[in-house]
Amino acid sequence: MGQTGLDWLTQRGYNVNNKSQYFFNSSLADFMVWNQLFTGTDQMRRRMSLALSEFFVASLQSAEFEWRSHAYAAWWDLLMRNAFGNFRQLLEDVTLNSAMGYYLNTRGNEKENPATGRVPDENYAREVMQLFTIGLVQLNQDGTEKTTATGQKLDVYTQVDVTNLARVFTGYDFDRSVGTFRPAKSSGVGVEDYSLLNLDFVRRPMVFNASKHSSLPKNFLGTSIAAATPGAAALKTALDTLFNHPNTGPFFCKQMIQRLVTSNPSPAYVGRVAAAFANNGQGVRGDLKAVWSAILLDAEARSLQAPSTAGFGKLREPMVRFVQWGRSFGFTSASGGWKMFETSSASEKLGQSPLRSPSVFNFFRPGFVPPGTALAASKSTAPEFQLVNESTVGGYLNYMQEVLEGGIYVASPPGDPNPFEGPYVQDITASFTRELALVTDAAALVARINLIMCAGRLSAATLAIMVNALNATPVTASSDTYTKLSRVRAAVLMAMGCAEYLIQK
Repeated sequence: MGQTGLDWLTQRGYNVNNKSQYFFNSSLADFMVWNQLFTGTDQMRRRMSLALSEFFVASLQSAEFEWRSHAYAAWWDLLMRNAFGNFRQLLEDVTLNSAMGYYLNTRGNEKENPATGRVPDENYAREVMQLFTIGLVQLNQDGTEKTTATGQKLDVYTQVDVTNLARVFTGYDFDRSVGTFRPAKSSGVGVEDYSLLNLDFVRRPMVFNASKHSSLPKNFLGTSIAAATPGAAALKTALDTLFNHPNTGPFFCKQMIQRLVTSNPSPAYVGRVAAAFANNGQGVRGDLKAVWSAILLDAEARSLQAPSTAGFGKLREPMVRFVQWGRSFGFTSASGGWKMFETSSASEKLGQSPLRSPSVFNFFRPGFVPPGTALAASKSTAPEFQLVNESTVGGYLNYMQEVLEGGIYVASPPGDPNPFEGPYVQDITASFTRELALVTDAAALVARINLIMCAGRLSAATLAIMVNALNATPVTASSDTYTKLSRVRAAVLMAMGCAEYLIQK
């Protein structure tokens, strides 16, 4: 796995108790996740972890608790640690994670109290079914929906299931055994009149308090947990039930195919991957290595005919384009600080930022169909197109042009005495070393960019347009560095703005 996100924050000195800009700030998590995505050799693990973060959504956007950046670093580390593990362990780790506990209200969730009318919070119970395991309707193993004889969809759970399952997720809270501290006042004199948990709680799963756990029976999805069953046993039964439910394999696998390969996988493709989820060939259910292998090595994904097949492929997510670009062209932080803030702005940046989904429903829905389009006419899903509008199209191109030309300027890059103030200097840039070696030959430069960014998929017509545009401004071996870099940057921007790149085949 390489260096964890949490250890990286510690190495940068962001674990100091008396720095209020550290324990009440979420931007440090942005720095952490960009560092994780742009560096490290285990690219597949990181790509899978990013895909998992869009299925098991816990978003920084609503994080309002101490050490939130560190909690989300621990969340990212959880995804990385489990990316090649088993879905059942991942589900349990997700359920007990502090960031998820805060995000979906498991943290501090208490049993019913008839005297006050309090009932267990149902947020996590609903979303762990609807979004993290079984979905809304009954599925066949190929991901198609089961229906009645009259064509009606069949619900997979009811409100009664939600209410009963919610009782399982009571009694959990942050691990307070780590102790507390009173932060120094911003003036540096004395201490504040409030206490905060010490940092280590983010490293630990939430802890169970039996006195706050519902002792009522819990009946859901055909499973019965008797009254007064201990909390750990109730949790195990609940998660086992969700893990072994027939919907979980096809529901999860179809969305992972959508994230990695194509928006409209055939039922047969989904069925083959779901079969790998059900049994990795050695009798093990939920082996994620087997799932990733089945997705990426399936004939439908690797067929030479696939790119020319109608409906095959997917729109590249903006943050995935950005990371691909950076890793392709030597995008590095000279200081190692990676002080890149969130890129959620639709009009000025990417319109998407890792770990910052606007809601638990991710940046887009798996069944989204762009209205008023040819895709709508063919009833084809295109999830990532939910991000596309007039603002995001222009915002993405403008942001890429800005970063291509000037890199990213950051405050106080050498030692982070204050990560948000200080003289701004250019710190994060792309090197374009191999591209500069080809810069005098526009055709060779475009061919390289076509290969590494577009897998050779740019059409002859597009290549000709790009070469002609570059040749309009002569570049020779004696041209200055700025002129050479301008040609490389223009070539990259043209490639990243064309439809043949934006649609991954």
